[in-house]
Amino acid sequence: MAKISLISLGCPKNLVDSEGALGEIAAAGHEITTDQSRADVIIVNTCGFIESARQESIEAICEALEQKQNGRCKAVVVIGCLSQRFGNDLMRELPDVDVILGVGHAGKLSDAIDRALEGKRIVDNEQAPREWTEPAARIQATPPWTAYVKISDGCSNRCAYCAIPDIRGSYRSRPEDLIIDEAKRLADAGVKEIVLVGQDPTQYGEDIGKPNSLPGLVQKLNEIDKLRWIRLMYCYPTKVTPELINVVASCEKVVKYLDLPLQHGDNGILKAMNRRGSSEEYLRVIDALREKCPEIALRTSFIVGFPGETEEAFANLVAFVERIRFDRVGVFTYSREEGTPASNFNKRVPRKIAKTRYDKLMRLQQKISLEKNRSFIGKTMEVLIEGAAEDGLFGRTYRDAPEIDGLVYIKGDIAARPGDMIEIKITAATEYDLISFI
Repeated sequence: MAKISLISLGCPKNLVDSEGALGEIAAAGHEITTDQSRADVIIVNTCGFIESARQESIEAICEALEQKQNGRCKAVVVIGCLSQRFGNDLMRELPDVDVILGVGHAGKLSDAIDRALEGKRIVDNEQAPREWTEPAARIQATPPWTAYVKISDGCSNRCAYCAIPDIRGSYRSRPEDLIIDEAKRLADAGVKEIVLVGQDPTQYGEDIGKPNSLPGLVQKLNEIDKLRWIRLMYCYPTKVTPELINVVASCEKVVKYLDLPLQHGDNGILKAMNRRGSSEEYLRVIDALREKCPEIALRTSFIVGFPGETEEAFANLVAFVERIRFDRVGVFTYSREEGTPASNFNKRVPRKIAKTRYDKLMRLQQKISLEKNRSFIGKTMEVLIEGAAEDGLFGRTYRDAPEIDGLVYIKGDIAARPGDMIEIKITAATEYDLISFI
């Protein structure tokens, strides 16, 4: 059996796919190693969403090919979104890659590895699956106290700038019983926080004739005894229903946090993006969330520099951010994606102007974030400890999703270990992080 190393790039949804790949590899009898220099096979699970992600994936593939040329590695396997979208190009431009598998690699990977080690070259990036495909096994790659749980794959929203529907296929809900069973297994294994992910979790159930099924699913997950936190990510704003708002507010294990990727605050740009809803509708949803759940932390993301974004449209976005005062904001400059409707739009925004707008919006959000964080000084908060830092520990509150949000730094001696949940008093704050001096 071979020693295999896997590099996972991109979003948490891709990480879940990587965990399924690791499970398949281990079940086939292969040995998993995190040391590429000791691997017989290196797998790169790629991201192909935007140009910067594609470049990162290409660099990782090239580094793996260097190991093949100069080290022990005998085969390089490339899977995931970049393979799905540009697999044939990759095989032509990187002829030393042995295997190309798209997003439907589950159940195919171990056999492809065996064939590659026999000297065969494989390309299989046909159309994404049309039905949910359940991995045969999963090896958790996150810290033992936190896990991502994928509730769907694919997307049917067809935003004008996004290639995900072409890469991942149409929306596919994961069967509810599989989600609940996995959450129970994770909780039994010591996981305290599950993060529900999918391209659009609020669409859960629509493809099987059961719209607005997310609230019921979350209620059932809330009944799992050993879980402490349930977190919702990537929720489409117009599908945040009164039922979902009530579940977030009333279920004690659902953290009072919601990720709502709004993408813009100008109605003309939202229409050009083919986004459902208007800034006024988004405001009503957010007001309803805050009325039912005043402590809720709201994260969103915006795209600046979208084709046709005038100074007036950008000013409307700035005013929108000032009005809502989000807790967390991610800002991206528009990336022109081949094959998307927006790639053919006129009135492109020069890169320099897009960067200026990015900087302005980030400065505004930093100011808002600092003010929000300072409002927690003097308050006692529950913190999930994640590791050791200089002069103490660090962790996250309910306001902080793994990897993307801020941290709490605890300075001083305290009897706690990673994975513990403790109460601490906040004594200082920065733009992104909270601090507790013990």
